[in-house]
Amino acid sequence: MKIAFDAKRFFHNTSGLGNYSRDLIKILSQYYPDNEYLLLNKNKSDRGADIMENPNVHFVETSKGSMSRQFKMGKDAQKNNADIFHGLSGELPLKWDKKPIKKIVTIHDLIFVRYPQYYSFFDRKIHLWKFKKAARNADKIIAISEQTKSDIITYLKVPEHKIKVIYQGCHKAFKEQQSEGLIQATKDKFTLPERFILNVGTIEERKNLLNVVKAVSGTGIPLVVVGRKTGYYKKVEAFIKKNNLEKQIHFLEGVSMDELAVIYKLADIFIYPSLFEGFGIPIIEALFSKIVTITSNTSSLPEAGGKDSVYINPESHLDIQSKIQFLWDNESERKRRADKSFEFVQKFNDEPIAGELMNLYQEIL
Repeated sequence: MKIAFDAKRFFHNTSGLGNYSRDLIKILSQYYPDNEYLLLNKNKSDRGADIMENPNVHFVETSKGSMSRQFKMGKDAQKNNADIFHGLSGELPLKWDKKPIKKIVTIHDLIFVRYPQYYSFFDRKIHLWKFKKAARNADKIIAISEQTKSDIITYLKVPEHKIKVIYQGCHKAFKEQQSEGLIQATKDKFTLPERFILNVGTIEERKNLLNVVKAVSGTGIPLVVVGRKTGYYKKVEAFIKKNNLEKQIHFLEGVSMDELAVIYKLADIFIYPSLFEGFGIPIIEALFSKIVTITSNTSSLPEAGGKDSVYINPESHLDIQSKIQFLWDNESERKRRADKSFEFVQKFNDEPIAGELMNLYQEIL
């Protein structure tokens, strides 16, 4: 079988969609090495270089021209005799020739419909048009959670039988034990507190960091934050300065994947109070790291967190504060929940996810 992928995110996105693309191709090439995997894009980068070393993974430069991703990429896949084209980020090419090829698209979330205030009018219209067109033209749609499946049915008017839920995994670093040398070097590099709670994710309004900062205010509990700053950071920063929390809240930058895996393992508690997520990979990373997790009781987050994570109302900093304090003061409860959650998170391991993907590919051929 020859499977072609829209590899724009594989080569050029550092987080979410990029990680999904790289992990998916990595596990397929590892567990199903007899197939060929074609990565189509106008150029490549150093991202995913280790995956590109696999003999069954090949870069295919798309034909030149304006909007080649929309108008040339599909035909290029057909010219290369691909059996399946998989759009990894909610889009499919708009032009195809008559040569037969099956089409799959992964849709991660429809947050731009649920929370239009976070997107420009133009972006919302373009996203919705692209997603509707891809959903209509695909033979099958992969939703990354039951929540996303429900949203696809509701907002894109797609019949349920056309959608398959296949969860995401996470980077192998979170499943490995890092060396004592790296652990000490990471502690030293970032001057980490002896004990702390951890938040990972883009610092934007939907991720709701301000309510975590409000929750730890007055508790003395150190909070470590790893994430790209947006304009919303100024709101968080203003609260920190007003309440003299500069020594309690630590923002880290320039964190590698292996260093991040160490930081997860050193944390006492992971907190992810997002208002809405298509899935929530940082939760999976935390559970594989054997860290008890506090997250929101909304959207897909309970799917990722399982029954032994602790759930909060993300709108209430007092609820967040009480759950943090409870776990901070109870080591045995932290360990019990972390151990149970580690059992739960095994369903997000690479091999079962690769198997579900391959079953879907074979099903549509």
